[in-house]
Amino acid sequence: MQIVVFKLGDEYFAVNTEKVQSINDIMSITKVPKAPSHIKGLINLRGSIKSLVDINLLLNISHSENQENIIILDVDGEEIGILVDRVEEVLSLDDKELRTLDSESSEDYIQGIIKYEDKLLIVIDIKKLLN
Repeated sequence: MQIVVFKLGDEYFAVNTEKVQSINDIMSITKVPKAPSHIKGLINLRGSIKSLVDINLLLNISHSENQENIIILDVDGEEIGILVDRVEEVLSLDDKELRTLDSESSEDYIQGIIKYEDKLLIVIDIKKLLN
């Protein structure tokens, strides 16, 4: 399993690289009037317009002023960007390292948790989070 690790506030999250199309530096964001609150705006990535989702709002994490990267993800054939504080690294891990949580006590968008070095990485299923 390969994952992209990113930071939101003081927390570390990860998504499977199968969903990641690209990682970009922060760019100009065009606000969309009357858009749902979780839509941060639109970005123009090499001539292609992408929606930018406020993942902090969806995960109920306070916003940081130091957002540096945008991760472009493929969600059911649609490319969507998420704004993150910083992409930390790409890791190749054994599937056995992913600890699943009790499904009754956890959110269904959490695939599991990985203990890596001194960090706990919350692996999220971006499709379930956005639905």
